[in-house]
Amino acid sequence: MAVVAGGAGLFLLIVILWDAFETIILPRRVTRLYRLARLFYRSSWRPWRAVALRIRSAKRRDSYLSFYGPLSLLMLFGMWAWGLVLSFGMLHWAARSTFNPSGPFATFRTDLYMSGTTFFTLGLGDVTPRTPLGRVVTVIEAGTGFGFLAVVISYLPVLYGAFSQREANISLLDARAGSPPTAAELLRRHVQGQNLAALGEYLRGWEAWSAQLMESHLSYPVLCYFRSQHQNQSWLAALTAVLDTCALIMACSESELSWQAQLTFAISRHAVVDLAQGMWVPPLPPPANRLPAEEFAHLHTLLAPSGRELLSVRESEQRLEVLRRMYEPYTNGLAERLLMTLPPWSVARRPADNWRTSAWEQISQEVGAVRRRREDDHF
Repeated sequence: MAVVAGGAGLFLLIVILWDAFETIILPRRVTRLYRLARLFYRSSWRPWRAVALRIRSAKRRDSYLSFYGPLSLLMLFGMWAWGLVLSFGMLHWAARSTFNPSGPFATFRTDLYMSGTTFFTLGLGDVTPRTPLGRVVTVIEAGTGFGFLAVVISYLPVLYGAFSQREANISLLDARAGSPPTAAELLRRHVQGQNLAALGEYLRGWEAWSAQLMESHLSYPVLCYFRSQHQNQSWLAALTAVLDTCALIMACSESELSWQAQLTFAISRHAVVDLAQGMWVPPLPPPANRLPAEEFAHLHTLLAPSGRELLSVRESEQRLEVLRRMYEPYTNGLAERLLMTLPPWSVARRPADNWRTSAWEQISQEVGAVRRRREDDHF
């Protein structure tokens, strides 16, 4: 029995340490299906997502979903720590290494208590190892616990640094493409102002942003669950809007701007496909067409003031359909899994930028609407 318990404890110890190494230290995507962290996120996200679907208010639903990313990190760290304490407790019990003043042999609860105080480097001294093997296990556990806590603490600044860098560009998109961002608004604000050079530079910047997004979110997949500051913004919506813009430019014209659009489209599409595969999200065709024919004709006219020769509406629509099939199933699959809303191609009215509004204005508008309804009901 002691041999079995010792083998099980050693196996659990190796599994947890290797999983923590792959999740925190290894800077690349792990394609293995059965991983402790992946099983944890799949089993914890499903009930969290199910509860979110029952919340009718979109604002409250988004607020509820925003807690999952940071909270799941704490739960994952707690699961690792408890597993390590349990594995070392099993090793202590198998070695019969602890001394308890109340009896000649310690119970498993005493070994578990010994493991916990050692792992968190408390060093209370009320339970001590009595054999050379027990002393060796105690020293190894103390070093493991100290190293584990150090790695976890150093992991958080890296994670939040990548999150902050991602959100900075999403906030910058607000003034250029509206909230939520749309391809039509991004093109309108640049083309009508005859500022195509700035649009090319902007797409070049998003080329770098997409590469950084792919690198950071493949290394740390938990970042995919982190929500943006505003309800009408998300990393997936921003990435989709940029893909829509690049696809539209590529489909309607062949110019210097379309060359930069091809480069940005390539890395952005690479990022969304790799992230979908990394999260084991299968491609999912959109339930409805995001771009009706009459709306595409309007988008085609947005590029007319650019001074570039445009392809015909029919030919452009055919080319755009091919490009859309290259990324829309993946963005739609991620949106379905993460409960994120994909942006439209264009909006019926001019979008309200987040920088133009404030919480006080929104509250005043809501209070005014409630007062007007009460007055109407009174009369």
